[in-house]
Amino acid sequence: MIILLVILHVIVCLFLIGVVLLQQGKSADLAGAFGGQGSQTAFGPRGAANLLTRLTTWSAIIFMLTSIGLTIMMSRTSGNRSVLSDTPSSQTIPAKK
Repeated sequence: MIILLVILHVIVCLFLIGVVLLQQGKSADLAGAFGGQGSQTAFGPRGAANLLTRLTTWSAIIFMLTSIGLTIMMSRTSGNRSVLSDTPSSQTIPAKK
């Protein structure tokens, strides 16, 4: 089950990277290159979310859910082991008087 979730997580990661890179940024026209806002107003009406925005939102939600799922599954399989349980303990140096 963990392997299936890891494969799904990697696929969603790659898809999320691609969708984010395909999106056009705010003020990405010629006026935005010189610092102008163009015809966009600060509190103007917001257009409906396009397909890329919805795909980004859903892939981010799936990414977060798979991340949480992997964390829970890995904590249950490892038991009460610590990350540092396999490291040898170092000897402490007594303080000088």
